Amino acid sequence: MAAGSTTWPHKTRNESRTAHRVRVNWQIKAIVPVVFVLLAGLLLFTIATLSLNGPERHFVLTVAAAGAVVICGVSVGVLAYLIQRPMLELQEKMSVISRGDLDVAVSFSRRNDEIGDLGRNFNHMMRQLRESRMEIEKMHRTQMSRAEHLATLGELATGLAHEIRNPLAGIAGVIEIIGRDLPESSPARAMVKDVRLEINQINRILTDLLETARPHPPQMMRSNLNTTVEHAVMLARQQVLSKPIRIELQQAPGLAEVEHDSDQIHQVVLNLLLNAVQAIEGPGTVTVTVGGRDDCATITVFDSGRGMTPQQIAQIFRPFFTTRANGTGLGLPLVRRIVDEHHGRIAVTSEPGKGSIFEVEIPFIHAAEQVEA
Repeated sequence: MAAGSTTWPHKTRNESRTAHRVRVNWQIKAIVPVVFVLLAGLLLFTIATLSLNGPERHFVLTVAAAGAVVICGVSVGVLAYLIQRPMLELQEKMSVISRGDLDVAVSFSRRNDEIGDLGRNFNHMMRQLRESRMEIEKMHRTQMSRAEHLATLGELATGLAHEIRNPLAGIAGVIEIIGRDLPESSPARAMVKDVRLEINQINRILTDLLETARPHPPQMMRSNLNTTVEHAVMLARQQVLSKPIRIELQQAPGLAEVEHDSDQIHQVVLNLLLNAVQAIEGPGTVTVTVGGRDDCATITVFDSGRGMTPQQIAQIFRPFFTTRANGTGLGLPLVRRIVDEHHGRIAVTSEPGKGSIFEVEIPFIHAAEQVEA
């Protein structure tokens, strides 16, 4: 197999050089068979006229030769009009394309023959290239916008972490002391509890901001994905003890170990669960299912909440976009980044009033390890 791979390029280059040396104009290639047929016809005609007298035979042969020349000329002219003009136009358009201009089309596509088919295929190909370039440009603008958001996010995170967390720690300490000193019957104890919850909310926002702005690469280890998901579910259940919401877990006992960063995937599942809980107004259920498909493990989070519109689904992974009044718009972008760094994918299905389904796929084996193997 290696020998064949080595000699094949040499063979291709030799054939290319041979084709270059014997290059013949297409008009000559087209007219040679016509000339051959006409010469053969003249030869037969000459033999057939041997019985004629000299002057008569000479006149007949002259007329036949002139007819042959006329036929050759007309053939060349017809070929030039039907084939050469489209080929020259095609070469001109290709030259324009090589300069980066894809807004071109050939005029001979209106012909109802094979040359017309070529023109229509060429124009169709150019339309597809224009559409592809527009899509690539749109994706590039989206990526640039996302990069600008993340750059701004990084600058904000660095300043906010130092300017808010230190005073916040002091406030939390003072509130803790005040709460201990208050009498059991004091109504201010409820206010102290609310303040603690708000402080925890601010800390969570800062943590999400820092994780999104200053990500660290995942520490990949082969471990049980069921255990990672179970820990996140247990923590989320503590968050809904006072709410009429059930969080159900369906594990996959026979699932093979998955190479992943358990802390980061724990954060992914927890963020998805908290989003699901916040999307439910009143009683509801959140179902987490662990499974496997082909070479990937899957984590599915389904909630019976208010759902989302297609316009909202298109925006939910953008930093700072949120559908909640008290949301930060940082949880799902963080989830997307972690899943991407695990070489996985996340898909969303949702309809207003019918809940949402988030499905995360994670390869059993990390892509880098597959390449080395």
